[in-house]
Amino acid sequence: MTWSIVARDTSGALGVIVASRFFAVGALCPHAHSGVGALSTQALVNPLYGARGLALLAKGDAPADVIRSLTFADAGREHRQLHLVDAEGNVAAHTGVECIEWCGHIAGDGFSVAGNMLAGPQVIEDTAQAFDAGRELPFPERLIAAMEAGQAAGGDKRGRQALALLVCTTEAYPALDLRVDDHEDPLAELNRLYVKSLERFQPFVACLPSRARPAGITDRATIEAEVQRFAAARVRRER
Repeated sequence: MTWSIVARDTSGALGVIVASRFFAVGALCPHAHSGVGALSTQALVNPLYGARGLALLAKGDAPADVIRSLTFADAGREHRQLHLVDAEGNVAAHTGVECIEWCGHIAGDGFSVAGNMLAGPQVIEDTAQAFDAGRELPFPERLIAAMEAGQAAGGDKRGRQALALLVCTTEAYPALDLRVDDHEDPLAELNRLYVKSLERFQPFVACLPSRARPAGITDRATIEAEVQRFAAARVRRER
């Protein structure tokens, strides 16, 4: 019912972007934790894979071993699709034999693309190619651009409905968590939300309490100055 990318950026950020003709795909499929890994559980989704998979990665298990541990314990494994990336960029994936065609997965340098109920293999191939070619883009924009390429190749063969983007950088909380639960053009709506997040949300999150700065920034004038600096840097980058 879904296709997705799980990836590690060269900065160490971890992310998932997932699309589906299924309501609120972001509620059940994508999972990530800073410094640990990112995964997507899909097809006949098993939400229990999320916390368990991240816990195994945090313990130091290799991605392939995590896949084996999760699927071996699941009698429904042949109806599941699961792929993940660890904090070092190592990936692993499982596509059960009962997943609905077209289904499959592909690995790249620090990322994995997987999908089921797709228009064809070109969906994940174009998604992977676009992600690989987008190295100069900011990480969230690289994920979005890759998903746009997959959608242009046909995407979910049933159509479009929901999309989610989850990015974790250095903290226990996500740097970005955007969800489109039900929309006729979820990619356009996600892009709108992403651009809106650049106005104040992303620079504000950078001022919150963090590992490096436990109290965060509490002076409102300083926060406002950070917002303005972020906007100015964005303008320079887009020129």
